[in-house]
Amino acid sequence: MDKMPKWADVILTPLISLILAMAISAIVILAIGESPWLALKTMIDGALGSSYGWGYTLYYTTNFIFTGLAVAVAYHASLFNIGGEGQAMLGGLGVALIALALPWPHWSLALPAAMVGAALFGAAWALIPAWLQARRGSHIVITTIMFNFIAAALLNYMLVNILKPAGTQDPASANFPEGAHLPQLTEMAAALGIEWGKNTPVNITFIIALIACILVWLLIWRTRLGYEIRALGRSEPAALYAGISPVRITVIAMLISGGLAGLMAINNVMGEAERLVLNAVEGAGFIGIAVALMGRNHPFGVFLAALLFGFLYQGGGELALWTSIPRELIVVIQALVILFTGALDNMVRMPLERIFLALRGKGHA
Repeated sequence: MDKMPKWADVILTPLISLILAMAISAIVILAIGESPWLALKTMIDGALGSSYGWGYTLYYTTNFIFTGLAVAVAYHASLFNIGGEGQAMLGGLGVALIALALPWPHWSLALPAAMVGAALFGAAWALIPAWLQARRGSHIVITTIMFNFIAAALLNYMLVNILKPAGTQDPASANFPEGAHLPQLTEMAAALGIEWGKNTPVNITFIIALIACILVWLLIWRTRLGYEIRALGRSEPAALYAGISPVRITVIAMLISGGLAGLMAINNVMGEAERLVLNAVEGAGFIGIAVALMGRNHPFGVFLAALLFGFLYQGGGELALWTSIPRELIVVIQALVILFTGALDNMVRMPLERIFLALRGKGHA
């Protein structure tokens, strides 16, 4: 029997952790002589108070959905994939190679091809760590974090020596052809007769990210493969007894995980920059770990957590722009949220479990 209801684990525990993180953040803001209320108001207005703010919030949310789902899928197989950063980098390389390969006549043709390229390159970058874990016993945490650095070096080499247009100094690829430019949310809203305001980076990839949440939920909880992934994650001996191959499931789970991380590049490389630049991922692969932990590795939870971190990114940028609060404090706030929802999770969970057990005991008395 569970120590507390599922809803309390999925909603109440992260919510209390978030409140604690915000309370500590308020104390830190007070300590530097600023107003926590003004800081919160500035963040809310900047991230949610206009179509412009929402546009950037949803743009960041899209990145975090893909990397959060990548971590969540691997986690269900008891694999801790912290290589989302490198897998997203290589996904960007796949997008760039596809987008620059042909004079695409329309985005509706370029988008599916780029998605395949992004997913394949991201999955390929996850394949070697998966094989090393499954066959050689190399720990997935060590190999995936090493592959992040290798991916950064490989991307740097490709941009500087191969993809950079002649006569330019910027380590970036050529601009993608017009037919490979994705429709922005402003354009999609206008087509429906809705005025969205200023143009922002959020694009059709946000819709793809929402679809990815649904597909991952169906995969994990409504398919045989998802059952095998969860069975291996719960108990490898039991999975072996049931005829499930740990090697096969480890490799497949990591391929799906890497493919999801690679798909993030559709948003930032194809949808926003419209070319491949050196630091396109900007840490979203690591934020995906916090998103998955806070979302309890459930697609809906990942969406909510990604939205929260999208709010923190956009609201934090506005806070640094319009107040005297240093930008480094935004990183502190994000770190506190990660600390309380991840490392200090049991600090909230264990007292809650005791409360629900006590309530349950009174109910049976």
